[in-house]
Amino acid sequence: MTVHLITGAGSGIGAVVARRLLDRGDQVVVLARDAGRAKEITAALPGASAVVGDLAQPGRLSWALSKQALPERIDSLVHTAGVVDLGPVADLPANLWERQLAVNLVGPAELTRLLLPVLRVSRARIVFVNSGAGLHAHAGWSAYAASKHGLKALADALRAEESEHGVRVTSIYPGRTATPMQERVHQQEGRDYDPERFITADSVATTILTALDLPDDAALTDLTIRPRA
Repeated sequence: MTVHLITGAGSGIGAVVARRLLDRGDQVVVLARDAGRAKEITAALPGASAVVGDLAQPGRLSWALSKQALPERIDSLVHTAGVVDLGPVADLPANLWERQLAVNLVGPAELTRLLLPVLRVSRARIVFVNSGAGLHAHAGWSAYAASKHGLKALADALRAEESEHGVRVTSIYPGRTATPMQERVHQQEGRDYDPERFITADSVATTILTALDLPDDAALTDLTIRPRA
């Protein structure tokens, strides 16, 4: 059975990916920030199991994972977790920079590092769900865009380093997607939220599954997906 470890499976894109993988009979392990959240996510995703580790505290991930039983095999690691706090550079305090860099960049880097021995054995696929902000930064998006630009650099370097081990690395850059995070972004922007204007989480999930399901002689490296309108 194919085994997937997914971050951010509690809502949005990650939840859709997890559900679709479970529906087709794959094994899904979700990363949750604490035991309470793990219980909530697995209740919403029958058949999934959970490991606990807080991406907001990358330095504690090694300790947290060492206290739990991890899968002996992991065929894919899908990074969909993320946080966003908007604001101009003049107003954005250090704690909001630190939180976004931790959850969106340093946490994924550390989790990947810790799992690489297992991922190499499985010749796994690693998918980073990035953002259009990982390619272009706009006013008010400095910290989030910096974290996502860094995530692109992480993926590019990891791809070059791990190709000899058969590990394939994909970056996906969705435009605005109808998720709870997007609703929060609109609140921060002071704009009305109309999910009909944006990509559905299911559409983004389809691109992720495409990357996961490619034959072994191919790898999807970078893919940008945008709303039709």
